[in-house]
Amino acid sequence: MAALAARVSKQRAAAEGLGSNQKVVKYLGQDFETLRQQCLDSGVLFKDPEFPACPSALGYKDLGPCSPQTQGIVWKRPMELCPSPQFIIGGATRTDICQGGLGDCWLLAAIASLTLNEQLLYRVVPRDQNFQKNYAGIFHFQFWQYGEWVEVVVDDRLPTKDGKLLFLHSEEGSEFWSALLEKAYAKLNGSYEALAGGSTVEGFEDFTGGISEFFDLKNPPTSLFQIIRKALRAGSLLACSIDVSSGAETEIITSQKLVKSHAYSVTGVEEVDFCGRPEKLIRLRNPWGEVEWTGAWSDDAPEWNYINPRQKQELDKKAKDGEFWMSFPDFLRQFSRLEICNLSPDSLSSEEVHKWNLVLFEGRWTRGSTAGGCANYPATYWTNPQFKIRLVEVDDHQEGGTGEPRCKVLLGLMQKNRRRQKRIGQGMLSIGYAVYKVPKELESHTDVHLGQRFFLGHQPLAQSSTYVNLREVSTRGQLSPGEYVVVPSTFEPFQDGDFCLRVFSERRAGALEIGDMVAGNPHEPQPSEGDQDDGRLYSLFEKLARKDSEIGAHELKTTLNEVFSKRTDIKFYGFDINTCREMISLMDSNGTGTLGLVEFRKLWLRIQKFLEIYLETDCNQSGTINAQQMMTALKKAGFTLNNQMQQIIAMWYSCSTLSVDFDGFVACMIRLETLFKLCRLLDGDQNGGIQLSLDECLCCVLV
Repeated sequence: MAALAARVSKQRAAAEGLGSNQKVVKYLGQDFETLRQQCLDSGVLFKDPEFPACPSALGYKDLGPCSPQTQGIVWKRPMELCPSPQFIIGGATRTDICQGGLGDCWLLAAIASLTLNEQLLYRVVPRDQNFQKNYAGIFHFQFWQYGEWVEVVVDDRLPTKDGKLLFLHSEEGSEFWSALLEKAYAKLNGSYEALAGGSTVEGFEDFTGGISEFFDLKNPPTSLFQIIRKALRAGSLLACSIDVSSGAETEIITSQKLVKSHAYSVTGVEEVDFCGRPEKLIRLRNPWGEVEWTGAWSDDAPEWNYINPRQKQELDKKAKDGEFWMSFPDFLRQFSRLEICNLSPDSLSSEEVHKWNLVLFEGRWTRGSTAGGCANYPATYWTNPQFKIRLVEVDDHQEGGTGEPRCKVLLGLMQKNRRRQKRIGQGMLSIGYAVYKVPKELESHTDVHLGQRFFLGHQPLAQSSTYVNLREVSTRGQLSPGEYVVVPSTFEPFQDGDFCLRVFSERRAGALEIGDMVAGNPHEPQPSEGDQDDGRLYSLFEKLARKDSEIGAHELKTTLNEVFSKRTDIKFYGFDINTCREMISLMDSNGTGTLGLVEFRKLWLRIQKFLEIYLETDCNQSGTINAQQMMTALKKAGFTLNNQMQQIIAMWYSCSTLSVDFDGFVACMIRLETLFKLCRLLDGDQNGGIQLSLDECLCCVLV
């Protein structure tokens, strides 16, 4: 209940602009200005209760409390490490970032790239903080998280060993903005250890809110050099790495001093005149601040003697420690993958600049309801969340020269909060998505969840390149006008996970979550139904009824359990007293808390109808239905529910094996009927919304 209320509250706050860069979300409810002022007033340096300077902040396994790596660690404030600590000295630069004893080179490469764009940098690292004026031991940073900007505060107690910072540090030694930024990001993800291993684009996106694309350097586009140059000019963030064939090769240094499976920042490209011919160069930076390329165009390579001395001096001036140049052909031969995070999804292969429209959906894969796995699992694939895109307006500038009207679309599927779950052994899921063209005859029906038959008869028109355990997968494409269904999924079914789906389009596009409609039109028994059972009903009622000819919850429980426990075609463990109370609440027309004969008869007919639906849905006659079949049964019973409600039902009414027994099924049906009946009564003008006072809300919840 608390989680559901929090989700509704968050949705309402987002609708009012909370989460924008101008109105950031205060992470864990901590407000920087308020906390700093409290510390200044009390004369006490801030100690963060939400991320205390203790072993749990370091990690859970390799950096866990009993790990040898954490022995001898002391948390110290910068003023205890040097006589005159500074937040930033002479502007933040990429040489302020040197890797420590944490495998987060991917994050450091992202931070180094961030320093190349001052506007982006000071959005993430606000300027209004230092170790002099209004110093209170508290600092704050801003990150983009799944569609919203979040402000994270930290105290300045940093882990040290032998008097030196253990993790990220500046070359200067007295500059601390980068170490505090790393701590804030560790807090956001649960611990320092949670940052070990990753893809640089995670950091890129959390610093910018941009959208990333990957390039395979073994099969690069012919215009890749131009793409990189345009990306750097546009302020995009770039990184590259060398793939490994096994874990044993991780961070192995090659004979030419390149580090495998290590994230490098791409910081520049140039074209020089070399011996009368043009030579393309690219500049990279190793976050270690050392170990540089020793091949052609490295720091002391002979090639530099054959270019214009003035250009040589200029390029040499731009390269700092840990940074080096190499020829572009060598770059393609040596590296495996390039990652570019675009601040907007403008095509890097075109000089045109577009204003893109964005629609962001938040969703969840839940075992038993919406975690259907990929198309290899047709029995469950259709139960995945589905999103409709309606493209009507074609782009102004058509690419490819085909003449056929097209609409540019960029889709990004991102799984949420997986780093925080590493502590409990849950890493990244393998995710992907498929895009289906909706046939004309079905366009008017795509507000309803598409079923198994549709996906058995239709192939995807586009899809993510592969299912991969990255935080985000994205694909750019051009689609003809029409309606499309996007199905995001994990590779394996029955895997829980939260996600967000971003849909960028050059022109305005309609987009909605399919199955977002909620409606209830349950079967209402007619007087003529069940005439043949009237004799049995009367005898049951006579047996149960008290002197006032009414049946209470305890009598109802005893009788129904006695009747249904004799059946061999259903799994039945007995109705509990609360379900029987809800049955009475649903049918009790005069508020006595008991049932008369007429009311009891209506209830009996309802339960018989539920039994009929249950047996129809139990295709293999196992005596039970699974949580996926529950969706079919709900439709047969007259309920149209959105994904969120289906997930709640799967959570509360299915067991650990995702099966729903008959007593759970009836309890769910009774609960839904009660809620829909209540909402219809309170929605006087039938506009789909109700407003309740606190006492009215509490009374409704207690019904």
